[in-house]
Amino acid sequence: MSYNISLVELSQFFHASLLIATSGKKISAPCNIPQISFTLYKTNYLELTVNIPSADILVEQCIKGDTSAYRLLYERYVKAMYNTALRITANQADAEDILQESFTDAFLQLRSFENKATFGAWLKQIVVYKSIALLKKRRLVFTDLEKETEEFVQADTPDESEIEYSVVAVKKAISELPDGYRAVLSLNLLEGYDHEEIADILQISQSTVRTQYKRGKQRLLQSLKKENVHE
Repeated sequence: MSYNISLVELSQFFHASLLIATSGKKISAPCNIPQISFTLYKTNYLELTVNIPSADILVEQCIKGDTSAYRLLYERYVKAMYNTALRITANQADAEDILQESFTDAFLQLRSFENKATFGAWLKQIVVYKSIALLKKRRLVFTDLEKETEEFVQADTPDESEIEYSVVAVKKAISELPDGYRAVLSLNLLEGYDHEEIADILQISQSTVRTQYKRGKQRLLQSLKKENVHE
């Protein structure tokens, strides 16, 4: 039996296979951990699936004392959690310390994790709070809206439509901002928290969050515009 498979489909299939083979991560779990199947690539003629345990299953296995489940949870979330800590602190050593502390706390508190959120969201919250706590030890200072005029906040703000930038350039520019601006912009633009949530995390008013966001974005756009001029 023969199939008419396009070169594009074949290329995509082998590319997906290559990603798995070269990722450097073990995607298979020990046989004693229940697994679920995920389809990575599928056409009418080809299908590529992997069997991996869900986070909920891994948490259950950790509570039962399965050390391999701890390792798999760590491997699944370590890169994303490190990046979150690094974006907020802008310091590799600090991000590494926060990463280890966060996983340690999460693993010690697994029995109190009641699936009110996904494990990843719960772990990320721990990382975010520890990152902010570190910034506060650096005497992180926020400016309140009532103490600044709106004209000053909006002064000399470059036209965003005139600036060309990439995700990499934005992340780099954010990492170079002062702690207060970086914390608010990272939490909003990169981590997906809204202003109300950020106010709760930072324990400041929403008006202060708005001020930090506006002034931080102003500095960010100025930095991106300067980079465009030099290119």
